[in-house]
Amino acid sequence: MKKSIFKLLSWMLVFGVLIQNVACSSDDSSVAVAPVIDKVSAAVDADGNPSQLEPTNVGFANNVYVIQGKGFTGLKKIYFNDFEAAFNPNLVTDTTIFVTVPLATPYQDQSNKLRIETENGSAEYDFTIAPPAPQVGSINPVNAQTGDTVTIYGSYFINPEVTVGDTPATILSVAFDKITFTLPPNSQFKQVTVTTLSGDGTAPQVIGTGIYDDAPASFVENWLGPWDGSGFTASTAEKIQGESSIEANYGGYVGFKFPLFAAPASTAGFAGLRVSLKSTQETGKFKIVVNGNYGAGKEISFNNLGWTTFNIPWSEIGGNPGTINEIVFQEFNNGGGDKLYIDDLGFYQ
Repeated sequence: MKKSIFKLLSWMLVFGVLIQNVACSSDDSSVAVAPVIDKVSAAVDADGNPSQLEPTNVGFANNVYVIQGKGFTGLKKIYFNDFEAAFNPNLVTDTTIFVTVPLATPYQDQSNKLRIETENGSAEYDFTIAPPAPQVGSINPVNAQTGDTVTIYGSYFINPEVTVGDTPATILSVAFDKITFTLPPNSQFKQVTVTTLSGDGTAPQVIGTGIYDDAPASFVENWLGPWDGSGFTASTAEKIQGESSIEANYGGYVGFKFPLFAAPASTAGFAGLRVSLKSTQETGKFKIVVNGNYGAGKEISFNNLGWTTFNIPWSEIGGNPGTINEIVFQEFNNGGGDKLYIDDLGFYQ
């Protein structure tokens, strides 16, 4: 708490002195001149401390910036990408302006200009408003091979770059919420990262770690579905990764089995299982069992109706099994059954 108060007082002191100094230097300015912008700086650094007022041409919404130059007396308007920003006249002198970039400032396909208007004219400055950092929700397919087309789902994909591990990938198409790219060589068990002007976003899935992502992995023999034989469908309406999820109807204590006997999957290099689940009951409860070890199964409770993603370490499901022959999701509330959506089943590192 003392550190926070000290930072706040330091911030106020530094910028109070700056305002006082520039105000004193402008007291003798009686000649009306057109405004000139010399530089724009972030008011604070990444740690929230007073900055060194280094010039920048990139700004972020809801951050405070210091405009320096001359001729700011009689300031009437400030615009970022032609979007008007409010300002406090008490934080304006003839040579300095403190202003916050509005949250609603547009950033895509804009003029990338900061403009001020005074009683004596106007001035512009090259200033790009950066979008929020890219948000990466999922990739598909997770088990892609070299040369395959992979889709990234998310948002804020503005002029992105894509890397797999440390290797740049060739982008095929870009939309605000979707990117397609070609998987480069040597990508197995590596992360997919999207980089923009505003930062990085990394997919929660790692290449080559999928057991189900719209389709079973090559080592999965078949899907038996619920033990009562009611079957399952692929739901395109409910999904958290890729284009569909598994929709299964459960009676009390019924399980949904994923047999992997065709080629038991090695767990080497993985820390546990990753899965996203959605229950249609507000208080659903399920048990995840590996290799028929029901005594060591992991019980999972659902407290809402949305998707929940779990990373389940081997230690919580009987220790590292070495290989996996089957995975069972068993209804464990016995409250009349449930409808369960299963998606993005795989390993995590």
